[in-house]
Amino acid sequence: MQTSPPAGPPRRPSATPPSAPGGFENTPLTIDIPPSRRELSHHDIIFTGSGSEYFRIWIVNLLLMLLTLGLYYPWAKVRKLRYFYGNTIVAGYPLAYHADARQSFRGFLLVAALMAVYSLAGQTSPLASGLAGLILAAIWPALFRASLQFRMGNTSWRGLRMGFNGSLKDAYLVFLTPMALVIGTGVLMAVIMPFLGQALGHVASLLIGLAMLLMLALIGPYTWWRLKRYQHSHYTLGQLQTQFKAGFGDVSRVFLQTSLLGLGALVLLGGMLAVMLARSGLSLRSPGTPEVWTALLGQASILLIGFGLLTQFLVGAFYTSRMHNLVWGRTGNRQMRFKGHLHVGAVARVSAVNLFLLALTLGLYWPFALVAMTRLKLHAIEVISRLSPEQLMARASPAQNDAAGDFAADLIGVDVGL
Repeated sequence: MQTSPPAGPPRRPSATPPSAPGGFENTPLTIDIPPSRRELSHHDIIFTGSGSEYFRIWIVNLLLMLLTLGLYYPWAKVRKLRYFYGNTIVAGYPLAYHADARQSFRGFLLVAALMAVYSLAGQTSPLASGLAGLILAAIWPALFRASLQFRMGNTSWRGLRMGFNGSLKDAYLVFLTPMALVIGTGVLMAVIMPFLGQALGHVASLLIGLAMLLMLALIGPYTWWRLKRYQHSHYTLGQLQTQFKAGFGDVSRVFLQTSLLGLGALVLLGGMLAVMLARSGLSLRSPGTPEVWTALLGQASILLIGFGLLTQFLVGAFYTSRMHNLVWGRTGNRQMRFKGHLHVGAVARVSAVNLFLLALTLGLYWPFALVAMTRLKLHAIEVISRLSPEQLMARASPAQNDAAGDFAADLIGVDVGL
């Protein structure tokens, strides 16, 4: 009779979870989910909202905000988000937004009070204004984190609450590191550069100065990358947590390409202005008549308007599409990831139509414009998953109770990325 070989000692789990295709690894929230052998399923995100439906919500919100001197803003925002989330379909199921407008109103009053104190301090003295600004800067990372926790904690899919688990320490590091680089570079340029000029000569000091200016120019993309990495590395859905795999080089490449495209447009504008000036016959010896100058200024104005439209529809569309695809294409985990396929031409076309109709309707086309751009961006995101929708139905995350951060982000003008 055959006997089975004795079982060996139990295998210890690996300390490092295996990497997944596409560079995503298991996170602590996904280790206990067994790898699925299912074929990858692809789900397009669909937006079913319409401009005419949202226009009715928008016009009522606008009128009530005017009648209440802005105090209706929390209710207006909740109504807007419920409409947009409820019309966003992911894998056949809509999102839902559960925030309580009364709870949000308390957060709104808190942030409004902070902004009022800052405004009053600015009218009192420069010192008071500076101190109030420092206080706001000191609490801003905490408010930003609360914003993400509140928004995600009140968002659900099939009854499963989403979440955000970024730490308060990391929120402060997102902003403190770029600030330290700016302050350090400024001190070097103000204090050390004169001594370097005497010791190394003017050429060497000029090169060092240019290097410092280049460092300052990179602070913006660097801060933006740290911000997106903080956001997209801490979104959760049940037991799944996202990672953000884009590096600073990937982000800076998009910024560099956009800058070169804008510079090319500026060079084109300068060349056309030079040709126009040459054809007009104007020079130091021949200053020209008022009629010639009037015609030249009219042509130059048309060129400037054309340049503005070119940068808006081409350069802006290039940046929007490239960054959209980069951010979503590098967000995900071992079980589920995203893919962005937003096209430059589509963004430019929708932007041009929106701007034309906004001007034609004196701004009343705004709800239709917002719906059109939202639909374009959401339809350009694809969800690729190893798990079926039923497998994602794990335990729900509790909702967050602090509403102050969400409205802080709106008042100060920072996009929370949703």
